[in-house]
Amino acid sequence: MSMSVKGAHVFPGQGAQAVGMGRDLYDGFAVAKAVFEQADDVLGFSLSKMCFEGPEEELRLTINTQPAIVTVSYACLKAAQEVSDGRLIEPAFVAGHSLGEYTALAAASVLDLGSTVRLTRERGRLMHEAGLKQAGGMAAIIGLDEDVLGEVCKETDTQIANFNCPGQLVITGAEDKVAKAMDLAKEKGAARVVPLAVSGAFHSPLMQPAVEGLSEVIGTLDFKDPSVPIIANTTAKPLTTGTEVRTELINQVSNSVQWQRSIEYMIENGVSTFIEIGPGRALTGMIKRINKDAETLNINDAETVRSLGQ
Repeated sequence: MSMSVKGAHVFPGQGAQAVGMGRDLYDGFAVAKAVFEQADDVLGFSLSKMCFEGPEEELRLTINTQPAIVTVSYACLKAAQEVSDGRLIEPAFVAGHSLGEYTALAAASVLDLGSTVRLTRERGRLMHEAGLKQAGGMAAIIGLDEDVLGEVCKETDTQIANFNCPGQLVITGAEDKVAKAMDLAKEKGAARVVPLAVSGAFHSPLMQPAVEGLSEVIGTLDFKDPSVPIIANTTAKPLTTGTEVRTELINQVSNSVQWQRSIEYMIENGVSTFIEIGPGRALTGMIKRINKDAETLNINDAETVRSLGQ
């Protein structure tokens, strides 16, 4: 067995978007430009222009955000693979945070980029529509113990949507119930509660209408077996077949994202280096809080891509 470093590629989710993202990749790397062109082509409008120029309120709409983040993340990956000339650690596992799971499955060749972009646009549309049927919200709860927050959720009929890292959890549910849960979490000693700018109660049972629509779309696509195991958001266990991936994507919409457990699983299985690929650096922060000894690297723009080639 070689003593080489075992790495994982991780991909960000919604919230990582920023106007201007990906532009330097588009301008600097033909392989990245091709990714944006393919996404524009598949969607029938210029997603790339929206990523590069905004307006921000358009980019923030979940129907746009979802394909945008996947496209930029995938463009980062392709440029990094080309430039690094084999120096980019081949991943032992891939994983993505919520929406990022879709980038992970494109990275593991479960679906091609075109199908992935179409699927995330559809997921964004369905999640937005589910949010219109029943007003829901989400809030980040900082500095409260998981067990205590579990009790708060029971009392207020809300759920924990994301187990991100120690001291950073996200709750989800009907708008009025999330408001109650935020107050109660503060009473119970949360350091901060931050309402999230989302259009619905993602990762909650209120997303059930989206589950049905998404199942239909997923049923029309051919899912290949992943080339690299994907660590599933809902179970924090590896997915190794196309069928397992399909089931995970359907379950994921209305269930919790077990991010902390996913990272812990990879570490237990020998991963020492996590490479966050895509806009922002939110996952790097979480990983450091889960395990301060984990090595992390960010690839999120042309500069970080070029540094791989040196």
